[in-house]
Amino acid sequence: MPQDMIRYDILAQEALRGVIRKVLGEVAKAGLPGNHHFFVTFLTGAAGVRISSRLHEKYPEQMTIVLQHQFWDLQVTDVLFEVGLSFGDVPERLVVPFSAIRGFYDPSVNFELEFDVEVEETVGDNDQGITSIAPVPQTDKPKLATPSAKPKPPVKTVKKPAKAGDKSDTEGSGDKATASVVSLDSFRKKK
Repeated sequence: MPQDMIRYDILAQEALRGVIRKVLGEVAKAGLPGNHHFFVTFLTGAAGVRISSRLHEKYPEQMTIVLQHQFWDLQVTDVLFEVGLSFGDVPERLVVPFSAIRGFYDPSVNFELEFDVEVEETVGDNDQGITSIAPVPQTDKPKLATPSAKPKPPVKTVKKPAKAGDKSDTEGSGDKATASVVSLDSFRKKK
């Protein structure tokens, strides 16, 4: 089989990350339209990711955030997005490069993207938590999943009524009364 010198796989992933960039950019300007909301899974040890050391300790490999009701100051650039979220009533600012995103899912329309992401580990610590990044080989990388017209089964979640003033809208919130955790692995196609 001939070798792909153009690397179409990388070009396709970059183009699909552009979809996420455009969608988040529009949400930053105009807010979430209709029932749209997003589950974004990213590698916490990827280059350029900035999260608190508290969150990094809790999610040393990857983390899924939900952008739905309670997020603020969403800013989108060509290479990353920044967003404010509450984790257990503690406000946090997250910086996530698009290259660190492993999955993007909008359950309102059953749209899902998955990406191959270089798994990395931190080497050394400082006040910020990370001094340098070293790549770690990943043996079982997920395959790129393109949107399909075939509907997927609905996500089975149980949501309890939100308490007044609750800002929990993330997997790491610790408040199970208002947030449902849905693993993106359950939506991935099996090999």
